[in-house]
Amino acid sequence: QKAVDALPERFSPDVVLVDGPKVPQTLTQPAQPLVKGDAKCFSIAAASIVAKVTRDRLMAELDATYPGYGFRKHAGYGTREHVAALHRLGPSPEHRRSFNPLRSWLASAAAA
Repeated sequence: QKAVDALPERFSPDVVLVDGPKVPQTLTQPAQPLVKGDAKCFSIAAASIVAKVTRDRLMAELDATYPGYGFRKHAGYGTREHVAALHRLGPSPEHRRSFNPLRSWLASAAAA
């Protein structure tokens, strides 16, 4: 819904193609789920590529801003290296507190 809401007003989708088995309940527009949509639909495949390139660029910027976390390498995924960097350096301002390893670690640290 956030992505649809962020579209310029002149863009009003007739249908939202969802890459996956379910349409989110919060989506208010007509929608069609497509399992493995990136392999079946050029629009979803293109959006997937744009999202990955954008994420990789953002991770490269974060890697330069916050050296030592390895953002460029792990791309935000919860790898062992990522979790180890969090324990070594603590969370950066960019880390989502909802990220489960971080949330669990922060909760155990607060309880100690």
